[in-house]
Amino acid sequence: MGNGAVAGGAAGGAAAGGAAAIAQAIKASGAIVRVEPTDFMTILQRAGNPLVVCSQSKFFSIKYHYLTAYKGLIFYTKTKMPLTLRLETEVITAKNIWIPS
Repeated sequence: MGNGAVAGGAAGGAAAGGAAAIAQAIKASGAIVRVEPTDFMTILQRAGNPLVVCSQSKFFSIKYHYLTAYKGLIFYTKTKMPLTLRLETEVITAKNIWIPS
């Protein structure tokens, strides 16, 4: 068996480990539903006093990320411009939000 077979096996193991980590993250966080910003705002309007976690990312341009829980599901959206949230919205600013792909 050559070194290529060993390297291929190691890469396969790393990929399986990555898939297992994503599966574990989903189990820990529950279902995360990605929605468009307009749908996210509709969900916030339906919630009484919503809690929203937000963060910014600055890779090539600034993106705003938002999470909220509603009826047992977690909803996520990302935008190029910040959302205008109602005054009764409780906002928690996070350093970052990581969503499993």
